[in-house]
Order: sequence, then structure tokens, then C-alpha cells
Amino acid sequence: MTFTEPLIALFLVTQYRKTLKADGQQRPQLSQYLLWALYAAIALFCLTVSFDHYRIFLWCSHLLVFGLLALPYYVEEFKTNRNIANSVLPYTCIAFVSDFFDFYINTFYEAHDSFFDSAKVFGVLWFGAMWYTNNKQSKALAMERKKREMEQEQNRMMAAMKINLEGEVKQRTAELTKQKEELTFALNELKSTQAQLVQQEKMASLGELTAGIAHEIQNPLNFVNNFSEVSIELLDELKDEIFSKLPDDVKQEADEIINDITQNLTKINQHGKRADSIVKGMLQHSRTTTGKKEPTDVNALADEYLRLSYHGLRAKDKMFNASMKTSFDENLGKIEAIPQDLGRVLLNLFNNSFYAVAEKKKLNITGYEPTVTVVTKKVTNLAGASAVEITVSDNGTGIPQKVLDKIYQPFFTTKPTGQGTGLGLSMSYDIITKGHGGELKVETAEGEFARFIITIPDIKAS
Repeated sequence: MTFTEPLIALFLVTQYRKTLKADGQQRPQLSQYLLWALYAAIALFCLTVSFDHYRIFLWCSHLLVFGLLALPYYVEEFKTNRNIANSVLPYTCIAFVSDFFDFYINTFYEAHDSFFDSAKVFGVLWFGAMWYTNNKQSKALAMERKKREMEQEQNRMMAAMKINLEGEVKQRTAELTKQKEELTFALNELKSTQAQLVQQEKMASLGELTAGIAHEIQNPLNFVNNFSEVSIELLDELKDEIFSKLPDDVKQEADEIINDITQNLTKINQHGKRADSIVKGMLQHSRTTTGKKEPTDVNALADEYLRLSYHGLRAKDKMFNASMKTSFDENLGKIEAIPQDLGRVLLNLFNNSFYAVAEKKKLNITGYEPTVTVVTKKVTNLAGASAVEITVSDNGTGIPQKVLDKIYQPFFTTKPTGQGTGLGLSMSYDIITKGHGGELKVETAEGEFARFIITIPDIKAS
């Protein structure tokens, strides 16, 4: 059959084009060559059928088939078609040899005609077996490829899900961390507020008790002070007028007794006056919120009481000296406050600071310069509202950490006996927190510095 080779050529071209299409390879030049081979195979089929006595068409068909069979071994894109080429090759070779002997050594061909027919049958069987095996392998490979693609798709989906889950976990962790920080901050604020409320309640109760006790003590204390002074005057008169009339043998003894009584009365008077100052401080402590708020220039008030405190200490101790540094915010304006009470707070803080730097100066530290600093500025409080902050700091002896929790308690003081009543900071705390709705905080390092920070709501004066 002279048209067999064109059919084989058509078969091979069809398989090669399927391979290019299945692999998705963009090779326009190869596609064009295969298209020309397809046209040539169709043309040769038509010519061999119509003009089977022209041997040239048969040999062209053989050449086309052999050329197509060589492609899988020389062109990388068609190497997967080697099994197809191997299945066709035996029949193609037998057909070529058979045609060669038929046309050029006819006597030999006719003598062995049955052998060539058997060989062609073998070629057909070979092609069928190889085609069946190849199809089975192709299906298995296709299933394996599909399985791998599904596994890759699953892996890709798992990777994408893993990334999404990791992102969600990170986001959730960040949210939980933020919530934890917010809850921790709220808990700390709640504890701080609770401590302030407890402290305020203690102060209120203590203030009422203090006022009652102070009023009860005030009257007998006045009698003690007044009668001690009168007794001293009477002893002086006794010594001046009656002492000279005594006999000489009792003058010395009487003089000693009068001097001892005078000294005792003097000490009674001194301690009575000290007790009187404590009682007055107690009464002031119980009247911290009785003032009326009015427009107050914080900068002017702080500057005035700073200088008042400094010059007051200078009047008591001519050797005292300290540097004063101020940094006032000129944009504060006036706020609603009780100037007398706020002035008492500032005066107390300034006195404490000057006392601390004076005590540290006595240590004769080389290069030490006593300094008290006052800073005012506008800030935003925890509630987000505007507030005025007054900072009084010094480079003095600081406050021991072990007593830091007690400094706002009434009658607690770190000063030596006779130099402080322990009511100043307690009264200041009450004035700021209860009288002005503000906050009084302290920052300190023992032996280095102390810093008191007053925060008052910035309620502008109308």
C-alpha cells in the first residue's frame, strides 16, 4: 500500500503537535514546521493514491516519515515522543526495505514475498503492542502528573492557609497584648485612684478629728502660755523689789530658786508656743478648702512665693545662699484657683527645697551649688483634658525611699525635732487634691534630688 507512509506521517505530525500544545511551549517556528509537514503529508497521500505508479511520491513519503522519526532524538521539545517513534520505526524500516527490493530487485522480492509480508505483519503487531503500552504508560503518567499537581495545589493552599493563620495569630496576639496593656494601665489607675480616695477619706476624717482636738487644746494652751509669761514677770518683779529686803544669809539660796523657777517657766513658755504653732497648723489643715476660687496667675504666684521663701530663710540665717532657676510658660494665662491656699502649698514646697539644699551644703561637697528650680507648663492629663503643671525641684538631700509612702501623713517629718511639724505636705496634698481636684506627685533619689509635681485642671478664668 503506497499510501501507508503518508498516513504514518500524518499520525506522527498529529502526535508532535499534541505534545507542543500539552506542554504549553511557545515555539512558533516548530509549530510552523509541523504545519508544513502536515500539508506535505496530506499532499503526498492524495498524490500516492491518485498516481501510485509514480515512485517519486513514495520515496518522498519515506523521507518525510524518516525525518519526522528523527525529531524526538534531535529536538528537545519532542523527546517525550520517542516511544511513539520507536513503535512506528520497525514497520517504517520494513516498508522501506520492501519497497526498495520491490522496485529495484524485483526477482528477489517475488522469491521472498511471504517473508516481507510476515515482516510487515510483525511491524503492525509491534506498533499495536507498543501503542497499547505507550497509552497505558501515558495514562499512568497523566494520573501521576495530576496527582502531583493536586498535591502541589494542596501544598500551596496549606502554605497560604498557614500564612493567613500566622497573620491572624500575630494580629490576635497584638490585640491581646494591647488589651492586656490597657487593662494593666486601667488597673494601675484604679489602684492609684483607690489609694487617693482612701488617703482623702483618711485626711477628711483626720481633719475633722484634728479640728476638734485643736479647738479643745487651744484654750488650756493659751492659759499655759499666758500664765507662764505672767509668772516670769512676777518673778522679775520679786527679784527687783522684794529680793533686796531678804537677809543676806538667804539671798543666795533664794536667788538660785528664783533663777531655776524662771528657767523652768521660760522652757514651759517656749514649748507652749511650739505647741501653739502646731495647733494653729492643725486648724489650718482642717480649713484647706474654705477659700473661694478666683482668676489666678500661676507664674506670678510661684515667682512671688519663691522669693518670699528665699528672703524669709535669709532673714533667719545670713549665711544661707542658693541659686534660683525659673522657667515659666508665658502662655498659661489665668486659671480658676484659690490663690491663698495654692500659695501656702508653694511656700511649703519652697521652704522644704531650700532646707534640703542647705542641709546638703553643710556636707561640704566639692563643687556643689545649691539650686532650686521652678517650672510651669501646660500639659494634658490622663483624662485627655488640659492641665497646668508646676514642678518644684532641688538638688538637695532627697527623700529616703523607705519613708516615701509616709510623707503625706499628718505629723510625719524627716526634719529634726523642733524644725518641722509634719503638717506641711499633708496640708499641701489636701489643698491640691480636694481643694483643686488636682494631683501632687513626688520623684526623688536619696542624696541627689527631690522633685514635686503639682497638676491642676486648666479651668480658664472667665
